[in-house]
Order: sequence, then structure tokens, then C-alpha cells
Amino acid sequence: MVSDTQTAQTVAISPRPLPEIAFPDDLPVSARRDDIEIAIAKHQVVILSGETGSGKTTQLPKICLAMGRGREAMIAHTQPRRLAATSVARRIAQELQSPLGQWVGYQIRFQQRTDATTAIKLMTDGILLAQTQRDRLLKAYDTIIIDEAHERSLNIDFLLGYLREILPQRPDLKVIITSATIDADRFARHFATPDGQAAPVIEVSGRLYPVEIRYRPVKLPAEQAAEIEGQLEEGVQERDLCDAVTDAVDECARHGSGDILVFLPGEREIRETSEALRKHHPQSTQILPLFSRLSQIEQEEIFRPSTRARRVVLATNVAETSLTVPGIRYVIDAGLARVKRYSWRQKVEQLQIEPISQASANQRAGRCGRLGPGVCIRLYDEEDFKRRRRFSEPEVLRSSLAGVILRMKSLGLPEIERFPFVDPPTGRAIADGYQTLQELGALNMRPSGVDSFADDSALSLTSTGKLLAKLPLDPRVGRMLLAARDQQCLKEMLIIAAAMAVQDPRERPVIAREAAEQAHAKFADKQSEFLAWLKLWDWYHEQVAHKGSQRKLVGVLRQNYLSAVRLREWHDIHGQLAAMVGEQRWRVNQTEATYEQVHSALLTGLIGQVGLKSEEASHYQGVRDLRFWIHPGSKLVRKAGKWVLAGELVETSRLYARCIAKIEPVWIERVGSHLLLKSWGDPRWDSRRGQVVAHEKASLYGLPIYSGRLVHFGPIDLARARETFIREALVPGEIDLPFEFVAHNKKLIQSIERLEHRSRRPDILVDETLIAGFYDRLLPSEICQTVAFKQWFKRLDDKEVQRWKLSKDDLMRHEAAGITTDVFPKTISWQGNALKLDYHFEPGSPKDGVTVSVPLVLLNQLTALRWEWLVPGMVKEKVQWLVKSLPQKLRKHCVPVPDYAQDFHARWFDQMSEPTISLTAAVIADIDQQFHVKVLESDFRVDSLPAHLFMNFRIIDQHGRMLRAGRNLSQLKAQFGDQAQATFQEMATQGERVIADQALERITQWTFESLPDVMEIRRGGKSILGYPGLVDEETHCRIDVFDDAQTAQRSHRLGLLRLLRIGLKEQIKFLEKNLPNALRLGVLYMPLGSWESLRGQIIDAALSRAALEQQPWPKDAESFSCTRELAKERVGLLAQELSRLVLSILEQSEVARKRLVQFKVHESACKDMVIQLSELMPPDFVMRTPYEQLKHLPRYLEAIAVRFDGLRSDAIRDQQRMSEMAPLLAHYRRARQALAGAPEPGLDQFFWMLQELRVALFAQRLRTPYPVSAKRLFKAWEALQR
Repeated sequence: MVSDTQTAQTVAISPRPLPEIAFPDDLPVSARRDDIEIAIAKHQVVILSGETGSGKTTQLPKICLAMGRGREAMIAHTQPRRLAATSVARRIAQELQSPLGQWVGYQIRFQQRTDATTAIKLMTDGILLAQTQRDRLLKAYDTIIIDEAHERSLNIDFLLGYLREILPQRPDLKVIITSATIDADRFARHFATPDGQAAPVIEVSGRLYPVEIRYRPVKLPAEQAAEIEGQLEEGVQERDLCDAVTDAVDECARHGSGDILVFLPGEREIRETSEALRKHHPQSTQILPLFSRLSQIEQEEIFRPSTRARRVVLATNVAETSLTVPGIRYVIDAGLARVKRYSWRQKVEQLQIEPISQASANQRAGRCGRLGPGVCIRLYDEEDFKRRRRFSEPEVLRSSLAGVILRMKSLGLPEIERFPFVDPPTGRAIADGYQTLQELGALNMRPSGVDSFADDSALSLTSTGKLLAKLPLDPRVGRMLLAARDQQCLKEMLIIAAAMAVQDPRERPVIAREAAEQAHAKFADKQSEFLAWLKLWDWYHEQVAHKGSQRKLVGVLRQNYLSAVRLREWHDIHGQLAAMVGEQRWRVNQTEATYEQVHSALLTGLIGQVGLKSEEASHYQGVRDLRFWIHPGSKLVRKAGKWVLAGELVETSRLYARCIAKIEPVWIERVGSHLLLKSWGDPRWDSRRGQVVAHEKASLYGLPIYSGRLVHFGPIDLARARETFIREALVPGEIDLPFEFVAHNKKLIQSIERLEHRSRRPDILVDETLIAGFYDRLLPSEICQTVAFKQWFKRLDDKEVQRWKLSKDDLMRHEAAGITTDVFPKTISWQGNALKLDYHFEPGSPKDGVTVSVPLVLLNQLTALRWEWLVPGMVKEKVQWLVKSLPQKLRKHCVPVPDYAQDFHARWFDQMSEPTISLTAAVIADIDQQFHVKVLESDFRVDSLPAHLFMNFRIIDQHGRMLRAGRNLSQLKAQFGDQAQATFQEMATQGERVIADQALERITQWTFESLPDVMEIRRGGKSILGYPGLVDEETHCRIDVFDDAQTAQRSHRLGLLRLLRIGLKEQIKFLEKNLPNALRLGVLYMPLGSWESLRGQIIDAALSRAALEQQPWPKDAESFSCTRELAKERVGLLAQELSRLVLSILEQSEVARKRLVQFKVHESACKDMVIQLSELMPPDFVMRTPYEQLKHLPRYLEAIAVRFDGLRSDAIRDQQRMSEMAPLLAHYRRARQALAGAPEPGLDQFFWMLQELRVALFAQRLRTPYPVSAKRLFKAWEALQR
């Protein structure tokens, strides 16, 4: 980071004579002095390739001074490091015998020692680059020396290109480029004159002792491994880097005395190697680490030896140049280094281990040839060395170019693609630089029509970019300071920005790591490691304020494992930044900033380093598909939260995030709004908001920031929002507007839709597109929400308002003739009650067809006959389907079927409102009458009819709430019959009866008036019908009212039987004592119940056949007396007949039960027959079973016996027939269970059909009274379900 903003100085011509300039004869550069002077005089650029120890760094400025340079303007001499700049300045001043700051001065970051007479000025590359902001042609200098150019830092490469640009405008300027290992030809070509003449190259030999190079690769050659294979245990020959270093140190020790410098790639390798050497070598050997993060004390141990013992210094590449470790006679080179490389794809800096170049390898070897002959052991082979690149890759090819582009834009230089870099960067790296500046808001966003970032007119600096260009800072840091100014947190940001520019002052010695962690714990923050810098800053300045002396302060810092040097550097950088802010006249906040303010400002520069916690793993998902982990040394590694901001992302073994802080995604949204990629779901109308809305989601370079946010779609896409407003708000009328046209249009559309549902024709109402077109012609193009519409509509005159009303002509395709209330009524009358009808046209929907709303109290009174006819408008279609379901030989008489249905509709129209027969029976009668063709009800395949041709019943309670809906009336009665009866009884007790009150309790003879078939009960202006009947109470009867005629009839029959028993008391007693085979019957019936129960059933059945077999039943005292006399005559004979039939049934049942014991091995068949017996013969089977079916029970039981015979001979065949019946049995039993004991004649009939099917399958020789098969029963079942 370049941080100096010193104004370039113009020196006055010194009136003093030049100091005495001496050139040491022992320096090789002195011998080439004349050649150098001639080259400088004749050429504007000179390339000097001087080996280490040639004296070029100190003598070149003196040569230029002796030539008369530096008199009217200064001689600029750059160094890549501050330490080198100050030490060289002191050395040259010493040789000129001049105080530092007069003839020779220096300027580095935050320090400057020059005056008006300074002729030679040492500085870092960054300082000279910063001066181009105010002195674009560098007129303060007549000579510029770029030293150590082989390092090819970003500043050096930019300076070389910049100097080439200004040289034609500064013919008086001399440029000298020097290095120990330089690609001279490339630099000579770079600074070639317009006529193609390359810059001159002068080579100066070095002053090194000979260095012997030995190659000892980490992986031993195969032949060496084979030689030692027999001496070492298996696997030992697989050496690693630690083994190779240990062996190399041994080799150096055998060669002679002297210290050893070992070059390793990183701190981890240094720790591992240090541990290995301590175990391998005697304690007298000193093992010293050397890397940039060492404390000052640990560094002093290396540069100020305190013992004569052999030292082994384990160093990173910091010891490769600039630093000279004393006493080194041997170098061990691992050939590796950690190189910081910027990934334009991932937007992170990667610190990867890479092989060094040949030039760097030679630099390392030169570290051991300064005191005497040295030895360099390379831990790789010679072929590997020869394959490596000659020179290190320039930093411009592996760094972010954002700062370079920003500076070039501000200086008005050519686009970076045309800038004369020695090694031009790639197009992708350039594009990344532009993109980074756009992230920071420094460049205008690239228009969609611009294909290249190189279009300067399309990518001009923004106001933010112009401010950033004035700041000699990394663009990201500058952007954070700008945001801090706006966020009122500049005080805090200055501290954090300065901290990010220096090495961490918190020292963590290897031998005292835990103690250091404890000492640093007081600076930690639970949410942000950036705030830890603020706590450390406050603590440090508190110690400075209360220090007793400088020595005590340093002692306190050491106790807390803090570097005093780095803290001072931090303080100096902060002061420099504060001065820069003062120059810009920015106001520093006096009150403490909030957490959000500080981190929002940080986000502006680090927005590409945010992360979202993965739900599945421990990593964080970053932008551009990055995955990173929090560095293990972080205090927040387990507490970071869902969203984090990282101060830096560095890739080593993993991509690690350092300096972590918790953040909120809403801050990202606010700071990076210009970078978010937003997308929207399909827009929809929201009547509550009165707007067209859509779900919005946003991502930052692929990282989801938010999703599912409901936003107003109008500002996003007005045309589409307006279209949705018309289609979903105006067309269906789903809009809250107090205007007449809304209700009018909605009501008109609904009325036409009802016509469509009734007629089941979807072609009456015009398409929604036409309705939308109607509104589109009237609605202004800028309106898409309720508020704007209201404001606009209120300004219309009456004539314009009327235009908004739709008419039937606008909405109907045709007149829809025939769709009247006569054929599609709104209600249907049932027993004096108007039941509401609803029509719905939606094939496949449960509501498809016509639905009748039935009050619960009327449920039990409904009969299926009426509802087969649906409504007159649907009869024609249903008749068509019924006729089409007939077999071809019958259907052919009715063709064309539509015409027949039309004629049927006309002939039967008058009977449709109150039919006396079912629709199927009517079709049978009509076909017989018209064509003299006999059709049976079983010929119709009712199961093939679509669902909408069956009435849908909606059961509602007294409060109007729907209980259930369905098309199977029997199932609805079974489910809600009891509840309906209870509701009816409640109404009956509260209503007004139409017959006089009578003594209805404890009836033993007919002493009451005749009972009507129906009685009316009124309540609340409505009336319902009730059915009176007798209720058997065992010793007497009573009269009650029922809501269902069949239920009333069943109860009345039992009541009549009770009155007959009481009236024929003597005859009944005689029968009870004289029934034939009484003892045998009682014994056989014992598994089912007592003899008394069976005897009562036989007598009741005989009475029923004798007196109640024929209708009508007695309705008054006189008719009851006649019935009683008739029963008196017949009951005895009928009882004897029934006794014999029941005996036969019980005997057959006994045989079947005994044989079941013998066939237990056939478990499934036996289980089926047991269930069959229980269904045929429940305890009350005599009374429950109609006499016509009771006569067939012996045959059904005999069929069971025959089945046993077949089971013995062919069990597999029995199993197959059981499988054939199984689905039918399952259907029946589920339906019976659903009815919960309620009677269902159709289901009863299906049960007896099942028994006939059993006879047909298992006992064919017994024959059946009518054809029966599984297929026929399946059809019968489907018809029953309808």
C-alpha cells in the first residue's frame, strides 16, 4: 500500500562546491566507471547488470553526481524496501562525508530527511510512484535510478512503463535500471529508441567467493534407493523434506565450520524442520527460525550472534535479498517459496508453495559466498533446476490490477491494454481489475451494448473513483475510508485501516503460545475481530499515557506479547492516514460509532469477502462459488454466526478467512445494491396491497443474499405489471374500488359463467383475452396499481365512466338459447321445501355437475328415485349415455341416439319435476312403447356414466355449515342418519302437530284413532313431513314420529306384532308349548342363543306371514280386529312350517361346523367359510332374513358341504375361486361397515347375489335360480355405487 503524499521538491542550485567523491578501487563497478559515464551521456536509458557485491547500489549515484547530474534537479534512487532505502542513504552520505539529509537524503513512508540542497534522494518505489500524482513528468529529478529491478514488483513494473511514456517529453531525464540478476535483453528492448535501437547494457562482475553447488534431491534416485534397500527398513527410503534438510545439515557439518542458512517455503515447514533438527543434532547447535512475523527479540538473536556455537537458521525467502545474515558459510535451498498469487477467478490471494526461479536460486546461493568459499546444497536435481523459468514471474502478472487502472485513469494515461508494461498482463486480469473498481463504485457500470472493458468512454471514473485516485492507498482501503466518512465512523476506520497495513503486533512465540493467547484475550470481541483492533489501540494509548518511562512501556508490552516496533509503525501509519484525511478536510466523528456503521464501511471495500454458513458442513459459501473456512487461530471459529465478513482470504492448504466479523445480509444489500443480480418470479395481483407483486431474490456473484421478498413489480417492468393488473385485477373484478363499473362488470360475468355451468358449455363467455383487450384500450399505459387508478378515474367525466361498463354483447359469444330456469332451475321442491341447486362445470372435480343442498333434517326422507332425473336440462345428456351403454342389438333401435334423447326429453318433460318411476325405468318403458323392444334394467351399464350425471348431495346443518358432500345417498344416510333423526325429533317436539293429541304411551290394544301415513310439522314458517308409527316396548307399544317412511314402517311392523301377541295371548302360549321338534331345535340353536329366543323368532315370523304379509296393514281398530282374527286362524300352521324349515337350516349348519374342524389345515378356506356362516346365520336370522331368502339357506349351507369335498380333491382350485371372489367380498364388507347397521336394500340384494356366486363357484351341481358370475357382480357393484 502506497501511503505517502509528499509533494515533489524542486532543489535550488547549490552554491557550494561538490563534496570530495571517491570511488573504492576494490569495487568492480569502479573499474567500469568510464564506460558507465559514456553510456549515460550518450543514451537516455542505461541497463546495468551488476552481480552481488559489485558496488552498483552505492557508486552509481556518486558517478551521476560526479557527471554534474543532481545540480538543477535531484537524483532519484529507488529501493524496493524501506530498510534498504535508509541504510543505502546512510552509506552514501558516509562515503561523501556529508551529514544525512544534506547532499544525500531519503524519503520513505512517514519519514523524510531532505533539504533544499539535497542532490541524491533515496526512496521506495511507491514514494516515487505517489509523486506522479502531483508531478506528472517528475521534473523534480534529472536522473532516476531503479535499483533491484529484478524483483519486478507491481510498483517497479508500473514505473518502468510510466517512465517509458514520459521519456519523449523529458529528453533531459536519464534513467538507469540496475539489478544483480536481470533479464537484460528484455529491458533493453523495452526501452528501445523509436528507430529500434535497444538501450545499452553494461555488465559488471561481482565480488563473491566461489560457491560449490551440490544437488541432493528430496526423493532419492532409484539406484540409490536400491543400494540402501537392504540396509534400511521397509518404507524408510521414502524421504520427506525434513529428512532431506537433516541429511544436508549433516553434510555441511562434515565439510567444515560455519553457520548454515536453510531456505524453506513457510512457517509450518520451519516448525517441522526445527523439531526434526533438535532431535537429531547436539544441544550445542542453535536452531533459529527467521520469518517476517518473528518478534524483535527473536530477530536480534539472528543478526547479533551471542555464541560461537554453530547456528542453523531456518528462513523463508525474506533472507533471499536485502537481509544479510552474518556468518553464513553454507546454504541449503529447498527450491520452494510461498508466492502470493491473485486469482482473478476467485477474487482471492492464494499463498501457494511454488518452485523458485533460476534467478532466485542463484540469489540464495550467493548468500554463502560473501565471507569465503561456500557450499550450496539444493534439495532438487540439476535437471529440475534447468527446467525452471530463468526469472521470477512479475508481480503484475499475479496481482490485482485495480489500483494500477485507477491511477492510470486519474493520470489520463492510455488504457491499460496499450500501456507499455515490460510484461503486459492478461486480458482476464485486466477485466478483473475493471470489475473490482466497479465493485467499489469507482467506475461507471459497463453499458449492455459495450463488449469490451477497454472502451474508455464507457468506463469513466465516478465521483467516488476520482476521490479514490487522489488517495495514495489501495482502492479497497480508500473506499472503506470514503464510506467511513459518510457513515460517521472515520475515527474507527482510520485505526482499522492502519492496522490492516502492518503486521499483526500481537506476537505468538512458539514456546509461549498459550501465555500469549491468554494475554491477548482481553482484546478479543465476541462478534468482530476488527473491533479487537480498536480495543488494542485504546489499551496501547492508555499505557502510553500512563508510562513511567519508555523502558517500562516496552516491558509492559513484552509482558503482553506485543511488538513495540509494530505498534509504533501502526501509530505512524495512523498518523499519516489522519494527516491525509485532514488534507481532504474530512470531519472525524467525535462520538463512538455503532457496530453497524463500522462494518457497513468495511463492507464497501471487502464486499467480495462475505460468506454464508453452509447448512451441511463447516465451511462458508462465498461469492463466485468460493468455499472458505475460518482460520483455526480465530477466536470466532465456533461463534462466527450465519453471515461473516473476512478481512482477507488466503489459500494455503485450504482457503482460509482471517479477521472475521459477524454481519447482517441487509448491510450487504444496502452497500452492494449496484452489484446485486436480482430476479423475480411470475408477477401476480395482490388485492390487499392493491399492487402487482412478485417474489424477488438477489445474489451477489452467485451468493444468495435474500429470496422470497414480495416487491411491487411496477417499477421493475411496467408493461408486464400493467398486463397483470388488467388480467388479474380488472378482468375478474378482484380490486377494491368504489366505482360502479367494478360491481356491474363482475356481476355480469358471474351471471354468464353460471349459464356456462348450467349448460356445461364453456363457449358462452368470451375469452379473457378479449375482456383484457377491452380494459387495455381504456387504461393509460402508466397505471398498474389501485392508488394510481383511483386518482386517475376520479378525474373522468360521466361519459368516459360509462365506457368502462361491459355489456352482454361484449361478453357473450352467442345468445345461449334454451338455457332457462325451466330446464336449469335454481331450486328444486321436495316435500314443500325448496332445495337450492348449484351448477359447476369442471370435469374431474368433486363439484362437477349439479349439487343439491339438503338440510340435515330432510336427509332420511330423500329417495333415490327423484334424484336420478337430476334437472330437466341434464336429462337429455343422461339418456344419451344410458342408451349408449346398451348392447349393440338393443342400441341400434335408438339411433341416432341424440335424436332419440331429444324426443325422449320432449315426451317426458312434464313428468320430470315429479317423476313416479326411475329414469332407467322410464327409458325402458319408452323404448318398449316406441320400438316394441324389451330392455332389462341389467342391460344398462350405469357404471359407464360420467360422475356429473349423478346428483351431488351437500348435507348442511341447521346453521348452514356443510357436513359432507357426495353422490352416494345411502352412504350419506348411514353416516348422518342418526344425527338427522335426532334433529328431526327435536323439531317434532317443538312444532305444531296437525292431528289432535292422543294418549300415545303404554298401548296394549287399538284404542286410538287411525294413524295417518304422513303428518306435517311446522317450524319457523317452514314445514317438514313426519311419518307416525308404533314402537315396540316388549310389554306394550307407543306412538312416535319418524323422518323416514321406511324406518317408520319397520318400527310400525314390530309394534303391530306386539299388539297381535297381546291380543292372541292364549294361542301364543299354546304354540310356545307345542312347537314340533322343540328339543332338537333348542340343542342345535345353542351355539347362537337360547331356545326362548329362537321360539320367539319363529312365532313372530309366523305372525308376520299370517297377518302382515299383505299390504295395506291395519290403520284403525276395525281393520286391526280383522287382521287379528286372520292371524288366529293361520299362525299355528305357519309356525309348524317355519319350525321344520329352521330345523333343516340348523342341521345343515351343524354339519358344516363339524366339518370345519376336520379341515383346519386349509386355514384361509376355513376362515372364509366361518365368516360366511356368521353372515348367513346371525342370532336373529329367522326374523332378519326375508322368507323368500330363508328358503334358500339350506342350499347355501349344502354348498358349503360340497365345497369341503372339492377342497379335499383340489385345494389350489378352491384358492383360485376364493381369489376371484375376494375383491367383491371386500367391497361388500367395507360398504356394510360404512353403513353402520343402517338398512340398504341394494346392498342386501348384492349379499344374496354373493351367496349365489358361491354356489356357482363351489357347488355348481346345486344350480342357481338366475345366471351369476364374478363379472356380472362387478358390474352390479359399480351400478350400486352410482
